[in-house]
Amino acid sequence: MADFYQTGVVTTLHRLKPNGHERLESELQRYAQHCAIGLVLPALYTEFEKPAMQRIVRELRQVRYLRRIVVALGKADRDQYRTARSFFHDFQTPVTFLWIDSEPVQRLLKKLEDYGLSAGADGKGRSCWLSYGYLLAARDIDVIALHDCDIVNYSREMLARLVYPLAHPNLGFEFCKAYYARYAGRMYGRVSRLFMTPLIRAMREMAPEAPFLRFLDSFRYPLAGEFAMRTNLARVNRIPGDWGLEVGVLAEVHRNCTPSRVCQVDIADTYEHKHQPLCEDDPNRGLRRMTCDIAKSLFRTMAAEGVTFSQDHFRTLEVRYIRMAEDTVSRYYADAVINGLEFDRHAEELAVATFARGLRQAATDFLNDPLGLPLIPNWNRVVAALPEFPGELLAAAHELERSTKAAA
Repeated sequence: MADFYQTGVVTTLHRLKPNGHERLESELQRYAQHCAIGLVLPALYTEFEKPAMQRIVRELRQVRYLRRIVVALGKADRDQYRTARSFFHDFQTPVTFLWIDSEPVQRLLKKLEDYGLSAGADGKGRSCWLSYGYLLAARDIDVIALHDCDIVNYSREMLARLVYPLAHPNLGFEFCKAYYARYAGRMYGRVSRLFMTPLIRAMREMAPEAPFLRFLDSFRYPLAGEFAMRTNLARVNRIPGDWGLEVGVLAEVHRNCTPSRVCQVDIADTYEHKHQPLCEDDPNRGLRRMTCDIAKSLFRTMAAEGVTFSQDHFRTLEVRYIRMAEDTVSRYYADAVINGLEFDRHAEELAVATFARGLRQAATDFLNDPLGLPLIPNWNRVVAALPEFPGELLAAAHELERSTKAAA
């Protein structure tokens, strides 16, 4: 984005000069000699059947500054696991697969359950958490990056820009969040545009002194799935196991890291990946389910900071959210018009109405059960209870690798 405006309490790093990946990668190769970088790729097998993953692999094959790549593979049988592994054949960077459905990994998850340390339900949160655990157990990584595997227009510059602020020896950041514009003939990113930001600002009017809301409102794309952190944060952060992952991660970063050590970086002129259905009539699917999980994660975080919620508070919040979201639709309409983008105002208003229903359901669920699903425990707690567990996780990954080679 062609601006250099700093907003909120976190540092914003802009993309003022496009096509600078060669310089960034050259410097990252130097920095990586003293600051090892690992990459986590959470993926379902179905993503290996689509062009986006093929492009991501082609781009990553050219990256020379990564110490390790961990692919957390879900929803795959043995043949699919072998097929997915073949995508990374002859990679210069060592690639480890954590096959989530495999017997060795499931055995470890069962062990955690037996010790009261549940890693949550199957999903992106648990996959990311296991991958962090593997990299922490390897003890040779200083920075962990994560991005999704459905990015249609992926380029390795995205990764370089994401990890550079943490790898640079003089910048001093511990956490970096990506941001970007999501459009392709029309605007996307409905949950961020029409739910997350209006909700945060409606809540700020009701709790103007809440530091976490100010922190959240500083991010241009708080729901971006691309972020990087120093390993000390990966070790102490807890992770939600539902759609509240991104909000939960930011909550843990706010809890464990001073805002001056946090930044956001513009990684691309535009960003394209798969779009979730709205599912306005189904509270258990699509964007309606996502907004409910996000809101509950936000409510739990605010309650933990001492903010009191009652049924009357939630009624006021819903009304205020709808008003702010409707005003936001008008703003984006003007933005679309000046940029010559398609804009379906009815679809935007329908999304707001659906998100309002998700917000109402979140409020009901929160009042009935303020704690909700427990967060996945941080790795310090796991190691304190089960000192041998990191070694067992390494062994499980190596067992899978040996079995694959033997079968070949």
